Amino acid sequence: MKANAPYPPIFVVTGSLHGVGEQLVHTILAQFQGADVPVKTYFLIQELDQLEPLIMKAVTTNAIIVHTMVSPEMRQTLVSMAQAQGIMAIDLAGPLMDYLSGLLEQEPIGQPGLYRQLHETEFKRNEAVEFTLAHDDGVNTEEWHQADIVLLGVSRVYKTPVSVYLAMLTWKVVNVPIVLNVPPRRELFELDRRRVVGLTIEPAQLLQHRQYRQRQLGVQGRSQYVDPVKVYEELEYARKIYRRGGFATIDVTDKPIETTADEVVAAVLRRLKSEA
Repeated sequence: MKANAPYPPIFVVTGSLHGVGEQLVHTILAQFQGADVPVKTYFLIQELDQLEPLIMKAVTTNAIIVHTMVSPEMRQTLVSMAQAQGIMAIDLAGPLMDYLSGLLEQEPIGQPGLYRQLHETEFKRNEAVEFTLAHDDGVNTEEWHQADIVLLGVSRVYKTPVSVYLAMLTWKVVNVPIVLNVPPRRELFELDRRRVVGLTIEPAQLLQHRQYRQRQLGVQGRSQYVDPVKVYEELEYARKIYRRGGFATIDVTDKPIETTADEVVAAVLRRLKSEA
């Protein structure tokens, strides 16, 4: 291939929604510095009539096909069609499946997406944790509507720990800070209010949490962050926002994270059921 000529694309073909083939391709490409090879993944290729347009697209773009098809019929047809068109088709799953079939003395089921089905909870947990961490402290506003639960609260009501705990239970969570005299973003009031929960706490306990946090950070002297009057005003300001949005409210005073999380889930489920 001539210098500066575009590299042919790689088509990753899979019968499931899992991108293990794509991940492997990118892992290998990382070993070739400066090789900007386009990679396109085709998910849920499970019917024979899906193969011909894919092969034709590979012909017109001079693509390489890398596939992880577990269905013997789909795999054999894909290989035959690619060979007939002079397209390179690299089978990532077939050789290992054939070897294991002989070793284990049984035929593979050949069902796409079976691994994900067997590990669905694990996948959902990973997705929930990734989503929750990516939306901590109210960032990525445009994706708030994708959350299962949205938590609101002033600083040190433990929004983040509760969010992460809920994510481990497979809930996708956004947490949004409430700051005194700073109007919430309008997107907050466009969400499904049944999924939004405001956290509150007794002023004395919040003050203790903040004083402890300030000592951890090595901050000396008095500040509005630990001013009892300002703490009370912040909590009242948060309650006004909760009332304005018609959001459920959970008091986290003297409660472990697990209990707060349970109450948040119960409040959301109750409202989803009663206000359906």
